[in-house]
Amino acid sequence: MGPANNLSYLIQHLATVIGRQSDQALQEQLGIGLSQFKILMVLEWNPRVQQRAIADSLGQTEASISRQIKLLKSKKLLVIKQDPQNRRRHITAPTTLGMQVTEAAGNILHRNLGPEFAGLGDDQVMQLVTGLQKLHRMVCRPGRTGACDHQLGL
Repeated sequence: MGPANNLSYLIQHLATVIGRQSDQALQEQLGIGLSQFKILMVLEWNPRVQQRAIADSLGQTEASISRQIKLLKSKKLLVIKQDPQNRRRHITAPTTLGMQVTEAAGNILHRNLGPEFAGLGDDQVMQLVTGLQKLHRMVCRPGRTGACDHQLGL
């Protein structure tokens, strides 16, 4: 069985290629990378989430999330405030500009992959989404190595 017939290879390869294409499109059009977009997206869904949870949900290290958050803060796309209920904890939230950039980035990614998904047809796209969601639930179930504890509604 060659790589083109290996499901694991195909998933990893497509994720890598789509990630590179998406990163390039976002860099060129908005000046942010795919990693920064994913952080903004998580914070838009849940602005009270801690950096550790962001790292876990995105499969990245806490150090890499911290670096990206500093870059996003310097671009005025998010703010970091002290939690009034726990002064040792910090709340990171997207700014209005950050939310606008997140929406624009989502639109760019949708346009970027639109032709490929349109070639599949609505039924195939829905089957793909349903299948990937089911696979995600199985692969990331509690107790599995690298399992995620998503606060993202997956």
